[in-house]
Amino acid sequence: MKAAKPPRRRSELTRGDKVVRVVLLVAAVIPALALVFLAFEMLRQAYPAIRFNGWHFFNGRTFTLGNLYNGTPVVRHGYQAPHGAKYGIGPLIFGTVVSSLIALVFAVPISVFGALLLVEKMPRKLQGGLGISLELLAGIPSVVFGLWGFVTLGPFLSHHVATLWANHIPDVPVLRFFKGPTGGGQGVFTTGVILSIMILPIIAATTRDLLRQVPRPTVEGALALGMTDSEALGAVTLPWVRAGVIGASVLGLGRALGETIAVAMVSGSLAQYPHSFYSGFGTIAAQIVNTLDSALGDVSGLAVSSLAELALVLVVTSLIANIGARLLVRRVATTALPVGRGI
Repeated sequence: MKAAKPPRRRSELTRGDKVVRVVLLVAAVIPALALVFLAFEMLRQAYPAIRFNGWHFFNGRTFTLGNLYNGTPVVRHGYQAPHGAKYGIGPLIFGTVVSSLIALVFAVPISVFGALLLVEKMPRKLQGGLGISLELLAGIPSVVFGLWGFVTLGPFLSHHVATLWANHIPDVPVLRFFKGPTGGGQGVFTTGVILSIMILPIIAATTRDLLRQVPRPTVEGALALGMTDSEALGAVTLPWVRAGVIGASVLGLGRALGETIAVAMVSGSLAQYPHSFYSGFGTIAAQIVNTLDSALGDVSGLAVSSLAELALVLVVTSLIANIGARLLVRRVATTALPVGRGI
């Protein structure tokens, strides 16, 4: 009778185990390598513009490629640019951040309350249909949103919605930005609404899945202690999911910061500070797509290099937003779950 083989020690890996480990390691490293490669390439392409523009790139008010065919070139720090070229992105940074924040202001409450209604109050038969509509909304191409906003939604908002308050707001410095002519539908207001609709499925679907994971015994225990439905919602359900909601909101913010085609179609594509809530403006991503074709005609190459610097700024902005959100999520995720009336 053959002796039984001794059990294989955990430290001894078969060939299949080694292959799986290598595959998993490669899969884990590829995203990090892609991010490093992207940042390195953007930095390499943008270096001439960084040297040429200096700090004026961030506080300048004008972004123009200059005369690409005639005129005396401008030379600075050993790099040449077309005559009259100015690369200032102050208004573009402002437009990118403001439009994205407006989108969050609109999208987060609607997403959270809509997910709460869907999970807590809706019959199960309706939950499936509304959940599918959320997923379908997330799959619509951005150019469709842009066309819809340009042709239909923008004019409707400017002629029938914004007029409800634009002509009645007091003329004081804080509220003056929201007062005045509502325009023809291309501007900050329309862009914020379009972006909010585009990021709403991301936040709502994530919040819906988080709410389904809240332990029912915990909620029922809070109700048994004497809490009302609204008190249990504020003391148990929302604290349970708030870290995930913050993470989902950051995903939506990243989508809003980098959205290009839809914003280019409804923002007005003006590289200037908006003088009201309804005027045209520009964003970093929209400026890149609107200017790239003309920039390719710059024989000095500095126009394309400046667009690469724009892209680098957008990458850094997104990374800062994500890192800040991770720190915030870590902070709120370690907070103890409150239990009991009045807490």
